[in-house]
Amino acid sequence: MHTRALHAWSRQVAWIGSGIALCAALLTSTAASAIGGKPAVDRDTVVFAVGKDINNLDAQVAATGDSQRYGWQLFDSLYAFDIDGNLKPSVATGVKIAPDGLQYTFTLRNDVKFHNGAKLTARDVKYSLERIVAPETKSTRRPYFANLVDHVDAPNDTTVVFHLKRQDGAFLNKIAGYLLLVPKAYTEGLASPEAFARAPIGSGPYKFVEQKIGQSVTLERFDGYWGAKPGIKRLVFKVIPEASSRINALLNGEVDVIDYVPSVDVARLKANAGLTVKSVPVGSPLAVRLYSNVPGTPLSKREVRLALNYALDTRAIIGQALHGVGAQMSSYVSSSYPYGVDRTLKPYPYDPAQAKKLLAQGGYPNGFTTDLLCPTDNPKELCEVIAAYWSAIGVKTNVKVIDYAAWSRLNNTHKGGPMTMMQFSNAIYDPVHPISGAATKDGTWSDYFNPEVEKLVAQGDAATSREQRDEIFKKIGRLLHDDGHAVLITELYYTFAQDVKLNWEPQHGSGYYNLRSLSWK
Repeated sequence: MHTRALHAWSRQVAWIGSGIALCAALLTSTAASAIGGKPAVDRDTVVFAVGKDINNLDAQVAATGDSQRYGWQLFDSLYAFDIDGNLKPSVATGVKIAPDGLQYTFTLRNDVKFHNGAKLTARDVKYSLERIVAPETKSTRRPYFANLVDHVDAPNDTTVVFHLKRQDGAFLNKIAGYLLLVPKAYTEGLASPEAFARAPIGSGPYKFVEQKIGQSVTLERFDGYWGAKPGIKRLVFKVIPEASSRINALLNGEVDVIDYVPSVDVARLKANAGLTVKSVPVGSPLAVRLYSNVPGTPLSKREVRLALNYALDTRAIIGQALHGVGAQMSSYVSSSYPYGVDRTLKPYPYDPAQAKKLLAQGGYPNGFTTDLLCPTDNPKELCEVIAAYWSAIGVKTNVKVIDYAAWSRLNNTHKGGPMTMMQFSNAIYDPVHPISGAATKDGTWSDYFNPEVEKLVAQGDAATSREQRDEIFKKIGRLLHDDGHAVLITELYYTFAQDVKLNWEPQHGSGYYNLRSLSWK
């Protein structure tokens, strides 16, 4: 049944792809005059069609999947990442780390301004951290700082000192990825944390202009920015959830660049001389999140979790359903991370007989019935193919498609059980991000507990050398693999298509969009 379902979906995708190709052919004359250096609006503007709505413009609060489009555009951080994920100074010109690793003293630039004209000082940095940690802010970044930072001092305008409760080898990475800076006076003057999301102020290269809920977000170049200015004056995020509609908007000249190009359309768009198509790994597993910490349920059994992995032919799913855009995973730590990846660990083999045996050992010889939430940023057909494979071992899965915005609210508050499709974008280029976020007791997106993992994560926190962290996270990856922490589907790739005359290189190994250097050729 599972094989027939996969082949049926492949035929369906091929038919859909042929239909889209026919539509594109009918639009050839229009498209030929619309792309290849002819902006959707003008050469001062880039219109970026995004498949996900931007629901919360407070990047200190919103989950990575929401903030990754606008976060690096509106906000600055003390340190930042270059295109390959290497740390570099940003608002801070440098840092001194105490010998015991418990004190980080940053020296700030003195020429940084917020979008409202206020000067950025150490007091704003101190406030930004304290706002994230405050429970009433409801920040998804809180778990990464609340039990780590003891307090912050701002002895003068250009010096800020972070006092840590313990050593943390990834602290600078967390500072670069999570501590986006906001103005103290402005933010404190608002009625609530929610008010900031409606009128955000940062110090990044773009400033906020307007948001039309469910339609668009418009940003404008901030000419008071301290660093290199974008080569355009306006950046418009246009929300187009349907992939075929995004593609047609690009071919029709209504937008200049699109994200989330379906794998079935990659070859066709690459053949268009007016477009550039780029697929980049984003350091993220596409996996099924399991609520394994609910006693008495099938997913609380290790054997059941492993059975769900052995039941999937991920090589076939990637090759046929995803048209080869992906890679098998052996661990929840993506292979695109610079360290912490156990290259000797192998993906789960496709073994339905072993899956059935494991189900019986777990107490479910006849399988069970479950629900799988499928957010709209994933193809419904992919969820259905997974369900079809599981049906072959007796696990009946009801696929429930849910709007991404609604799903995100459930996923961020542990209400997406018993299982849901989930991506986990690389935000800090250190494996502690996916592990602490999705595989520890207090993780924002975790419904899993393993004492051995907790012990190793604690060791990782104290490990400051890259070599130490590499060995620790290799061990964690193997533990999670052997325990069936999640159902691993594929390494996630983002595919973008853009006008061939648009200058932009997507960030490598991260889900964040870096649009600071956008320009027209």
